[in-house]
Amino acid sequence: MEDRTAEPGDITRLLNAADSGDALAASRLYDLVYGELKLLAAANMRRESSGHTLQPTALVNEAYLRLRPAEISWANRRHFFGAAAEAMRRILVDHARRKSAQKRGDGLERVTLADLDVAAPEPEIDVLALDEALTALKAEDPRLEQVVTLRYFAGMSIEQVAEALGLSPATVKRDWTFARAWLQEHMTAQR
Repeated sequence: MEDRTAEPGDITRLLNAADSGDALAASRLYDLVYGELKLLAAANMRRESSGHTLQPTALVNEAYLRLRPAEISWANRRHFFGAAAEAMRRILVDHARRKSAQKRGDGLERVTLADLDVAAPEPEIDVLALDEALTALKAEDPRLEQVVTLRYFAGMSIEQVAEALGLSPATVKRDWTFARAWLQEHMTAQR
């Protein structure tokens, strides 16, 4: 965890070495990505309700276990962090489902999806409603769902998403704007 200044190539190299079965590389990889994963987890947790019982450290550890870098081939750093964002999404959804099942739906609050570019406190998100909306969006247009997942759950910039998906930044910006409006409309209609 000491080295937060790793170059993207370092992570890709370690991903490839871990893929080849190098246990030392897998351990070093965890040290290198832990800080970034923890920032991702903290950003995701800020969107959760204030009484959320899952901690960012637990979210990072669970996501990393689900990723199993020594067992899955990763093309590069962006592929890994995109998968990490998706794993965190799944964990938060599973946690929300368990919590919702315990409460039998009592106290769930629906809120809208906020733009990541605004430097204001993020509203609490109903993770189950967001997951349902993202699933519906994926059925309509899988690329839009990918854009939202990378922007919202991985915290990637427009330019980073464009690079990861092989699109122009202008296309990603249009997709992001449309997808947010679509999700808001879908989530509002489901209330």
